[in-house]
Amino acid sequence: MNHSEKPAASVAPGLASRRIAAAILDAVIRRRRPFDDELDSHAGALSALDERDRALVRMLATTALRHLGSLRHVIGARLAQGLPANAPVVESALLLGAAQILFLDVPDHAAVDLAVRLVRDDRHAARFANLVNAVLRAIAREKTLLLAGLDLPALDTPPWLMQRWSAHYGTQTAHAIAAANAQEPALDLTVKSDAAGWAARLGGTVLPNGSVRVLARGPVQALPGFGEGAWWVQDAAAAIPAHLLGDLRGRSVADLCAAPGGKTAQLAHAGAYVTAVDRSKPRLQRLVDNLGRLNLSADIVTADAAEWSGGPFDAVLLDAPCLATGTIRRHPDIAWLKDERDLSKLCALQARLLDRAATLLKPGGIMVYCTCSLEAEEGERAIDALLHRNPAMRRRPLAPPDVFGCGEFLTPAGDLRTLPCHWPAADSRMGGLDGFFAARLVRA
Repeated sequence: MNHSEKPAASVAPGLASRRIAAAILDAVIRRRRPFDDELDSHAGALSALDERDRALVRMLATTALRHLGSLRHVIGARLAQGLPANAPVVESALLLGAAQILFLDVPDHAAVDLAVRLVRDDRHAARFANLVNAVLRAIAREKTLLLAGLDLPALDTPPWLMQRWSAHYGTQTAHAIAAANAQEPALDLTVKSDAAGWAARLGGTVLPNGSVRVLARGPVQALPGFGEGAWWVQDAAAAIPAHLLGDLRGRSVADLCAAPGGKTAQLAHAGAYVTAVDRSKPRLQRLVDNLGRLNLSADIVTADAAEWSGGPFDAVLLDAPCLATGTIRRHPDIAWLKDERDLSKLCALQARLLDRAATLLKPGGIMVYCTCSLEAEEGERAIDALLHRNPAMRRRPLAPPDVFGCGEFLTPAGDLRTLPCHWPAADSRMGGLDGFFAARLVRA
C-alpha cells in the first residue's frame, strides 16, 4: 500500500454509528419526524454496520431522547450564549456526548472525542469544536454531582404532560409514571402456548397475564421460536384488551385499526373468524407477513375504519389512534413529537370510530375500545360521551378476574387503566408496562 494514502481503518471506531445517531436525533427534535421512520430511512447506512454498532445507534438515539429534558438543562447551563444558530450538529453532538457521559457505559474521553469529531466533520459547525470539547469535559468532571442534584423524571417529561398527569392521577403517581418512562423496557412476548417453557428457554419470566418478559440481546429474529412462529412481540398491556372479549371460538370479530397485527394474531389464535381493517397498505402488509410467520389467518380489508360498513359481528375490537402517551417508555420520541394541540383532532376521530364500531355489532355483541394513551379524553371521557350519544351501548364493567387478578388496573367505573409504573420489579428493566385504557361495552 502507498503509505501516503490514508487507510480506511483510520476512521475513528464508533464514529459512523454516532453520525447516524446524530442525524436521526436531529430529524426527531428539529423536524418532528418519528424515530422509527427515521431508523427505516437510514436502513442502507445501518446495513453497512455490524450488529453491535447497529444496536449502538438505537441505544444512543433513544437514550438522548429519553433524557432530552435533563440533557438540555445540563448543556444549557454551560452555554452562556445558548446554542449557535445554523449549526444543528452542535446540539446533536452535545446531546449524544452528554448522554454517553451521564447515562451510558462509555468512557468519557471516547464520548468527548467522538462528539468533537462529529462537529469537525460538518462545515457549518466545525468552528464550534472547541466549544463542544469544553462543555462535555465540564460535564464529565461534574457528572456525579450533576445527577445527584436533578429531578430527572420531571426534567425529562414535557411540562404539559406532567401537568396533565398530575391533575388526573395525582402528583406522586405522575412522578412515578415519569420515572418508569426513564427506564429502558424489556421485551414482552405473547406466546401461543407453554409460557413457562418459553420463559425458561429464553431466560425470561411469565407475567400475570401470561406474557413472557425477556431481556433480549441482539435481533429479535435471532431468538429461539421466532422462525417457527411460536410467539410475537407485544407489550403486556397491549395483550390484555383482546382477552376482555371472552371466549371467541367460532365467533366473528372485527379488528379495527388492526395493523401491525398483534391483536389480530391474538384473536385468530383464540379461534375467532377475524376481519382485520386498516387504512394503511404498508402497515397491513406487515400484518400479513406476521400472520404468515405465525401460521394464522384473517380476512384483510384496506379501508378507513371510521367509514367502513361490514358485519354484523359478534365482537369488535377497536384500538384507536391516539396520542400514545402510554408508550413513551418504548418510544421516547413521542414525548417530544406530540403536544396538546393534537388532542382535539384525535378525540374527534375516536368519536367517529366508536360510533361506526357500534353499528357493526349484532344485538348483544361485545365491543372493546382501547387506546395506548394516559389522557382521560382518549379513554374514560370518550366512553362516557359514547354512552351519552348512543343509548343502545352499555358498559359491561370489568372485575379483577377479567384482568388476571390485577385489581389495581381497574377504574371505579370498571374500565382497564394500566400505568407504566405498575408491576414494579427489583430489576427496573423487568418492571412496568405500557399505559393502556380499555372499556368493555355491549350492544343492548
